[in-house]
Amino acid sequence: MSIIAIEEHWNSPNIAAALKALPEGRNDESVAFNDMRDHPQRLGDIGADRLAGMDAQGIGMQILSLVPPATQALAAAQAVPLARQANDRAAEAVSRYPSRFRAFATLPMSRPDAVVGELERTAKLGFVGAMVYGRSGEAPLDDPCYEPLFEAAAALGQPIFIHPQIAPRAVREAAYSGFDEMIELGLATFGWGWHLEAALATLRLILRGTFDQYPSLQVILGHWGELLLFWLDRVDSLSGIAGLERTVSDIVRSNVYITNSGMLNPAMLRHALEVTSIDRLIFSTDYPFHQPDKAAIDAFLSELPGDTEREKFTRTNAERLLLRNG
Repeated sequence: MSIIAIEEHWNSPNIAAALKALPEGRNDESVAFNDMRDHPQRLGDIGADRLAGMDAQGIGMQILSLVPPATQALAAAQAVPLARQANDRAAEAVSRYPSRFRAFATLPMSRPDAVVGELERTAKLGFVGAMVYGRSGEAPLDDPCYEPLFEAAAALGQPIFIHPQIAPRAVREAAYSGFDEMIELGLATFGWGWHLEAALATLRLILRGTFDQYPSLQVILGHWGELLLFWLDRVDSLSGIAGLERTVSDIVRSNVYITNSGMLNPAMLRHALEVTSIDRLIFSTDYPFHQPDKAAIDAFLSELPGDTEREKFTRTNAERLLLRNG
């Protein structure tokens, strides 16, 4: 069985340098994770070494996405050209290995009036969607300035992957401070805060009526739904208050795809299957932050009920959502 993995990161040296050059107060401390262990080497390679690793894992195709925070923390003057450069490099990798790679676009979210143009350009290049974050500067993803993005994404059939990002500084000071520097950073990112941020961004889009307005729009959430799947009973109570045409849980089950992001946890798989359907679940490893070997992947996939479910999770759901146009 050849697997499609949909949250597999790479990095652009120019964007990495621009992020590291940001002054205190505008910088994103989570970029430190990109420099740990062998991450720089693995993130920088979208060629032979990556393919060899994929072969060892039994992964036939990766959907490439720029490592967080992409251009999200950059000012418009930098974000626009750097996003375009990154997308061009990803397109080159896909053109070299068309049977092994596809890519999510990086969008210059700090320049809202440039976002749709880049989405349209990359769609023509064969990109399969875009990866964005819940906030750019002070503007949340549901800000009216981004409505054209969702209108265009729905019209083009381009799914939007909402990836976690570090919480605003004021939130971090209020909720995640009081420990040493690395504990604070971990608590505000991979340990907890990242996932709340992505779930909140998605929930805000739902409550804004985005999916009532664009019912064909599809989004993707990593890490087993960024905690949202565990709280549907409670957030459903917001549906009537917000005047939604459908309940929050109905929207999650029809407009949100879920990927595991390298978390090979059978209990989370079982819960996801209980609250949504196998047709909404897609495999990923969150490369290079998780690097499960083939034995671990095979053992996890054996937890699915049968061959049909395994095929949907590892291949056909991704093909239906992302590879409709080849």
